[in-house]
Amino acid sequence: MADKRSRAFRMKLLVSTAVAFSAPFWSAPSWAAGCEELANLRIADTTIKSAESIPAGDYAASDKVTRKDMPAFCRVVASVSAAPDSDVGVEIWLPKDQWKGVFHGNGSGGYGGLFVLSYGAMEAGVKRGYASATTNMGTAPATPLNGDPLVGHPQKWKDWGLLSTHEMTVVGKAIGKAFYGEDPKHSYYSGCSTGGQEGLIEAQYFPDDYDGILIGAPVVNRTMGHAAAVWDYRAANLLPGHKISDAKLTLLTKAAVAACGGKNNGLKSDPFVADPTGCDFDPATLTCQGADSAECLTSDEVETAKAFYSGPMSDAGKPLYYGWLPGSEAGPFNWGFLETPANAPGDPAFGGLFKWVFGANWNWRDFDFDRDMPKLDAELGPSLNGAMTGDMSAFKARGGKLVIYQGWADPLVVPFQTVTLYNGLLKQFGGLQEAQNFARLFMVPGVAHCGGGAGPNAFNSASVAGGIPPSTDPGHDIFSAMIHWVEDGVAPTQVVATKYVDGKPANGVAMQRPLCPYPQRAWYKGDGDTNDAANFTCAVDK
Repeated sequence: MADKRSRAFRMKLLVSTAVAFSAPFWSAPSWAAGCEELANLRIADTTIKSAESIPAGDYAASDKVTRKDMPAFCRVVASVSAAPDSDVGVEIWLPKDQWKGVFHGNGSGGYGGLFVLSYGAMEAGVKRGYASATTNMGTAPATPLNGDPLVGHPQKWKDWGLLSTHEMTVVGKAIGKAFYGEDPKHSYYSGCSTGGQEGLIEAQYFPDDYDGILIGAPVVNRTMGHAAAVWDYRAANLLPGHKISDAKLTLLTKAAVAACGGKNNGLKSDPFVADPTGCDFDPATLTCQGADSAECLTSDEVETAKAFYSGPMSDAGKPLYYGWLPGSEAGPFNWGFLETPANAPGDPAFGGLFKWVFGANWNWRDFDFDRDMPKLDAELGPSLNGAMTGDMSAFKARGGKLVIYQGWADPLVVPFQTVTLYNGLLKQFGGLQEAQNFARLFMVPGVAHCGGGAGPNAFNSASVAGGIPPSTDPGHDIFSAMIHWVEDGVAPTQVVATKYVDGKPANGVAMQRPLCPYPQRAWYKGDGDTNDAANFTCAVDK
């Protein structure tokens, strides 16, 4: 029954969206249109707000970041209004010369609403010779951390959860065809976090949009993911004395690494937990034996840590979701981020979503998981949790390739959610061999949310947070590996990830480690420099 409902829902989306975009009021000329002429382009439900030529050289977009040595490109800004109260912003950068025949779609982050999070990825795409596009997901004036402005706007919830990335893709390709005079030969998508969810929706509901999809830390269960943030915030703030300081979060991470860093495929010398699934770290071992100090946790702080590790529980003590893993406590977007108001004073991180259902005066103190989660899921699930019920069969059948990466030390998107997603693909498509014909998962040791962390975090040229590697070698760049798979039929068997000294490539390489397709892990061969990837091998077990 669930599968039938999923197929019916998918077909409804495909048909309704096809109608909205099937009748553009223009015909592509036999020659490529000039950049400024694109301002006069007419596409159904679409307004071209600007089209401007950007000369080669340094360029600063609205994020005020100066991007060095940019090629000349045409910058087009558009708005798509395919339904009442829908206003999906789209921006596309079109290289003026040496276009490689590729359309490149990029994901957003959080509640969307701004282009800022995608400009770095668009820069990487344009420098490859790709036409690169992004969207604000139709949620303005929301910002990545503030969804409060979307109270009372269910169409915008649907745009955010299901439709906006497809609309960006359809309109972006139409603009590209008008400019170049031909359709793209290949289409690729990349995104992380919310951008990861966008990629899943594309593969499941709009399988013809992209040939290759690279996603990191995808949000699968959106409603429960936000509820987990409320659970953590309550653990730290409902009673006084429970919030854990950044210094003590660092203490927790050090203790977790000391307890588990050398287990399974990890090495004692690693400054991270390579495989937290085998870690049985108990924060109670840090309990103060006397007065509180920087080197121990109070009993209240231990209670908070255990709540973070366990994840949301029912009143009867039944696990409702996943918890965070040992090694994820400190670092970028750490547990402190989840303990501290991220937007409105006193609100949990990403708490705006609850106000959509329970009203603008929703109070996290009154939230009851047993009572309120069913209502939240009933009202928002159809728009926001489509990644849980979609089907990738059509994407696989047409030859699409999906590459997923997930940091084991991620404190915002629970790693076990991504593993569960992939295990579901294994079950659906008859086992590892068949699933790996189109989808591969790479778990990244010691890496936090979409990048950063103590582990080898530079491996993705399409990622803002992960940094741009010194080359586009498929063996060192997961985006290039996905492209190599699509265009040359060579599936990635490993990708070498790099950790630079102080996070700066100019300072040299601190370590390299191969990332292996799940369920394989990187095992030290037992001889040679442990910072050299060549001394590791990918295998399920040693």
